[in-house]
Amino acid sequence: MGHWWERNILEPGKLPLLLALTAFVVTFGVTRVIVRLIRAGRGPFGNVEAGGLHIHHVVPGVVLTVAGGFGAVASGSSQGAGMAISAVVFGMGVGLVLDEFALILHLDDVYWTEEGRQSVEVVVLTAALVGLLLAGFAPFGVNDLSAEELQDRGTVIANIAGNFLLSLIALSKGKMRVAIFGVIVPLVALVGAVRLARPDSPWARRFYGRRPRARARAILRAYRHDRRWAGPRRALQDWIGGKPDPRPVRLPDRH
Repeated sequence: MGHWWERNILEPGKLPLLLALTAFVVTFGVTRVIVRLIRAGRGPFGNVEAGGLHIHHVVPGVVLTVAGGFGAVASGSSQGAGMAISAVVFGMGVGLVLDEFALILHLDDVYWTEEGRQSVEVVVLTAALVGLLLAGFAPFGVNDLSAEELQDRGTVIANIAGNFLLSLIALSKGKMRVAIFGVIVPLVALVGAVRLARPDSPWARRFYGRRPRARARAILRAYRHDRRWAGPRRALQDWIGGKPDPRPVRLPDRH
């Protein structure tokens, strides 16, 4: 265990990344537990207010993120106590900020609404991507090149450009998650680039307009995919972040 730790974490200088990821996940988890207790009216916790203004936890999150980022830059090294502390502070700040990502996106307090699920999605996506980096995956698949290929700048540039193009194609086909993960894992980008686009994507509007058969196949595939995965995805989001408030039923106006 000690040899593995030194070879895979300490020698590559990944300890700050591990500390930041751990602080990020723990902070998000603790924050969600606290806000769910506040929502249920249980425990000693309560909302933070100043002068009648509700202070969202994205505010201290921004402060911690800035402090941790500048602290890491000032330390100038991937080792030492200063870098370790900065990594933990930065991870805590990012956890608080991304927990209210939906609020930042919509500029509205949508924490317990359907839109608030976007915060959970972004947190899970961020943790997965950082985990891949920690596991040794380099962006654009550069880690797949041999030592000889890495010495050839043309090969490296072609590899990066090719994988970036595949990720862009996947994104234009409406496959955002596949495109993001494809930046780290080239095979994922390739799969997203060659498969049918979602019917509401820019690619479908551009290339399927005069191809009714392809558009029909895209609609059917999207329907089957959403029917299969929408339920489990919502259940996972509810388990992580809590169920959103039910939408109010609007009665029709009577004249």
